[in-house]
Amino acid sequence: MKYVLVTGGVVSGLGKGVTASSIGLLLKACGLRVTAIKIDPYLNTDAGTMSPFEHGEVFVLDDGGEVDLDLGNYERFMDIKLTRDNNITTGKIYQSVINRERRGDYLGKTVQVVPHITDAIQDWIERVAHIPVDGKTGPADVCVIELGGTIGDIESMPFIQALGQFSYRVGAGNFCLVHVSLVPVLNVVGEQKTKPTQHSVRALRGQGLTPNILACRTTMVLDENAKGKLSQFCLIPAENIITLYDVPNIWNVPLLLRDQKAHEAMFKVLNLHGVAQEPNLEEWTCRAESSDLLHEPVRIALVGKYTCLSDSYLSVLKALLHASVDCKKKLVVDWIPASNLESATAKEVTPIMNHYITSMFYLLLFIVEISSICYCSILQNPDAYKAALKLLKGADGVLVPGGFGDRGVQGKIIAARYARENRIPFLGICLGMQIAVIEFARSVLGVQDANSTEFDPHTKSPYIIFMPEGSKTQMGGTMRLGSRRTYFQTKECKSSKLYGCKSFIDERHRHRYEVNPELVARLENAGLSFTGKDETGQRMEIVELPNHPYFIGAQFHPEFKSRPGKPSPLFLGFIGAACGQLDAVLQSSSIVDNGLSKGVGSEISAVNKAYKNITATKTAAYRTEYIYGSCNGLHF
Repeated sequence: MKYVLVTGGVVSGLGKGVTASSIGLLLKACGLRVTAIKIDPYLNTDAGTMSPFEHGEVFVLDDGGEVDLDLGNYERFMDIKLTRDNNITTGKIYQSVINRERRGDYLGKTVQVVPHITDAIQDWIERVAHIPVDGKTGPADVCVIELGGTIGDIESMPFIQALGQFSYRVGAGNFCLVHVSLVPVLNVVGEQKTKPTQHSVRALRGQGLTPNILACRTTMVLDENAKGKLSQFCLIPAENIITLYDVPNIWNVPLLLRDQKAHEAMFKVLNLHGVAQEPNLEEWTCRAESSDLLHEPVRIALVGKYTCLSDSYLSVLKALLHASVDCKKKLVVDWIPASNLESATAKEVTPIMNHYITSMFYLLLFIVEISSICYCSILQNPDAYKAALKLLKGADGVLVPGGFGDRGVQGKIIAARYARENRIPFLGICLGMQIAVIEFARSVLGVQDANSTEFDPHTKSPYIIFMPEGSKTQMGGTMRLGSRRTYFQTKECKSSKLYGCKSFIDERHRHRYEVNPELVARLENAGLSFTGKDETGQRMEIVELPNHPYFIGAQFHPEFKSRPGKPSPLFLGFIGAACGQLDAVLQSSSIVDNGLSKGVGSEISAVNKAYKNITATKTAAYRTEYIYGSCNGLHF
């Protein structure tokens, strides 16, 4: 087993996860089998209870593991299926060591960070690295390990010590360290400063780890002077110093590594010459270049509560991108904070009405009060309200993603109603599906107090209820998690056709609440169709409006299994409907497990071949324009 460790220095947020994913893809393109491990030095057992504001998206695996979002990058780039054990946290390590101490496994010894914690880290890495994640038997050839945080963080110390020991455990020729560091440009002249990286490498060496390859994050290609300084002061060969400059999208990062011969540097360190082949990234290159050249937009309004942080919806954004590239459209996401769409609601009005309605005098006060609420909720920030409404009305499609809590719920309901009444393509995910059901009950059935017990525990019309097997006291790992089976009730619905008319599908879940099965018949009699259910027939998985161009809600999270070149069927249908290609998507035959149909795939192949005919000069000029120009927020 060969190991590639990716560390980061100077500042956080340099893109270690994308770099690790790109290394894995590059090695896989060289004919090697690859797996990946992410180390997060926080005390949480997993990412499941962490706020999106703190940690971004919680990525869910097939086995129900709630893990760091970087594992999503690994899965998407390398097309593998990881397990919860592929995400190591300080909490998991300490918990395992304490459990062993309680069992008496240490035979009365004093349990310490060294050697017991560090040994546990090494044993965990070695055990998990040998678990196949690509559907084949036997262990992988290379394990890519990403150490979260920045060199110098106190919480990373046990892991750095363990990894230093681990490099000796596995021996020379089996361990390669790639250090990702920042080379800032401080003035308009474009002078590149290497001193921060020099200090970072010095700190890394001082903790027992020696980098073999230096990956420098910067805005432009490293000049020879800067590369010479780094080579001299960091004691790294110049050919092992890679520039990771800004690119239009992250699909270009593996190409940067390939073009700068990063694979050859790793082959030399890991003694893989003669074992691995030259990387074959032809399909990936076509996809990256064709994506860069798309110009006809498809506008998607994403109505959520964490819209100020794109990492909170990272997999949703990637699934939209996969589908839009497949439909040959340039994705434009209009972020709409759900609360900006809200007006006075029944939830706000009812308590005031009960208080004031007892007399005519108080009725007058009630009218004044409700007018004040309407004024404050809409006119207090009229610009935000008008901007949100304008974006919603200008969208080709409306997407309401998952989430927790009641903030912004009324705005999401407004978005769902707008899409339903105006026949705008709509996709609701998890909470987004539940919102669609509540909105339908209120608007079509006339049940004005229809609600979820998550938002109103005492509602008299609980259309969304807490799952009976859930826990309200133990928050971590108690939701309905991981891969679950959904059975289609008919093959004539859009969702079934998108999945290739299969009898069932397996998708990943993460939720505590569900549609109330006792009220399903009433909803269906009014025109709502629950086209996907679990094996019991009591748990609603997919909801559709049959007479709508595209109105689908899924209780599961289809975005977690979307891949570049193999978009999620529900996202592909959504983008197809938003840009007028739904009929072509539905008519394309044999959509395989979260993959492209033959029809759509052949179209993309033709497009890719056409893009190959672009001259090298034009491609180089295009890349130069993006390296030094604005990339519309899509910088690596």
